[in-house]
Amino acid sequence: MRVLLLIVSLFFSTAAAAQGGLFSMQSREDGRQWEAVGRLELAGKAFCTGALIAPDLVLTAAHCLYDAGTGAAVPVDQIQFLAGWRNGRAAAYRRVKQAVAHPDYEFEASSRTDRVQNDLGLIQLQLPIRNSALVPFGTGPHPERGAELSVVSYAHDRSEAPSLQGMCQVLDRQTRMLVLSCPVDFGSSGSPVFDTGEDGVPRIVSVVSAKAEAGGNEVSLGTQVEGSLEALRGALEGDSVRHALDAGDRRETGAKFIKP
Repeated sequence: MRVLLLIVSLFFSTAAAAQGGLFSMQSREDGRQWEAVGRLELAGKAFCTGALIAPDLVLTAAHCLYDAGTGAAVPVDQIQFLAGWRNGRAAAYRRVKQAVAHPDYEFEASSRTDRVQNDLGLIQLQLPIRNSALVPFGTGPHPERGAELSVVSYAHDRSEAPSLQGMCQVLDRQTRMLVLSCPVDFGSSGSPVFDTGEDGVPRIVSVVSAKAEAGGNEVSLGTQVEGSLEALRGALEGDSVRHALDAGDRRETGAKFIKP
């Protein structure tokens, strides 16, 4: 698919246009299967979406760990995970011990697509969440073109309850990146993209990185999860990339045009 993509980061900090075609999970019963998805509060002025993949680990987008205005890393003591956030209450609240971006994630990469291809972040919570209603998600392989996926997210005009968007088709597979048919909005960065297999179990196969336009249509871009978790876990256990998230580290941000 040779398309012109206008890529826009999906931090929520200012108003943006609304979107439709979503099922808002206003009750615990509605969202019972998705309680391990939560809202990431970022220094009290922005938020993203994240999902538990272990009792103490949250998967999100790497760019969520930086201040959209300054490009500086958000201090971990100013990040909070609100698991299953709904109408003013969360199923669990956790502060953050440490956070890392994928070792290959760079705002200033020579190839602009690298910003999406490696846009994965991993957060370690100060305390694990041990709650039978909050079961961490497993991960799955990179889906094929044409696969039907689903996305669970929070966004600027639906920040108080998670929304489920099903029938999200893989339009194209590029290097470590998916082009998806479902539009997303500000706040959706880091949202888990699920593939539900024949066993009926949803597994995370991608993380929403950006919104885009392709051929005049709104699409979303997701970063491949398969093959990246080992590097992210290794980064948490060592110091090799920890400097990338030191408070005060400045990075470039902004919308970009790319032509894959």
